[in-house]
Amino acid sequence: MTVAGGGRLAVRESGPEGAPPVVLVHGWAQTGAVWGDLPGFRCYAVDLRGHGESDDFGDYRDSAAWAADLRAVLGHTGPATVVGWSYGGLVIADYLRFHGTADVTALVLAGAITEIGRGRRGGETGPVMRAALPGAITDDEVLAEFCRAMAPGLPESTVGELTAAAVSVGPKVRGKLFRRDVGSADVLTAVDVPTLVVHGAEDRVVAPAAAEYSAALIPGAELSLYPDTAHAPFLERPEQFAHDLARVAR
Repeated sequence: MTVAGGGRLAVRESGPEGAPPVVLVHGWAQTGAVWGDLPGFRCYAVDLRGHGESDDFGDYRDSAAWAADLRAVLGHTGPATVVGWSYGGLVIADYLRFHGTADVTALVLAGAITEIGRGRRGGETGPVMRAALPGAITDDEVLAEFCRAMAPGLPESTVGELTAAAVSVGPKVRGKLFRRDVGSADVLTAVDVPTLVVHGAEDRVVAPAAAEYSAALIPGAELSLYPDTAHAPFLERPEQFAHDLARVAR
């Protein structure tokens, strides 16, 4: 689909027609393929601008641009549950800032940030993320080590897929995604749809404190900390994640 600014976003569609629609927003230096299969849902997994099969275009520092991208996806899908992993949570916050919960029936934040910038509590990082930067922006070997360390219990084949997706994203895009300073407290307190905040208790990329911050601000949000889980709860605990998603999807 073509979005504001003339760029093209790729969206992977899967699952049976008529099943509950779920829009999936991946994290930094990944693609929509990371989500795999979520049985029982009609999934729309977007490749964010500059990632995967989407075009590299526009201003990566502009919250309005990110909001417009997600607005275009929801214009295609109609009302849907929106799920954001890692940086995908920030893209969702960008959308909420400009569009509120229009066409959003429920929210799931998975290992997600909702803010970015020095001292932003909703974007608090852990030691794996801090060790990776700034090297992972330009050095593919550092980026590969980050992919191995984000969720150490994943099979080597999955780590290989994560790494291949990550290095396919150019250094320009990798860097620009971090050159932002965005707070979201006012956005989170205005959320008026069912929200689940899922986070690995052992996440060393995005600190669990970031999830606690978001869950405390979103009215009625449920916080679920998965034990013995790192930064990819939907890959590390797929059955539990699918069960939890089914509880809140509308």
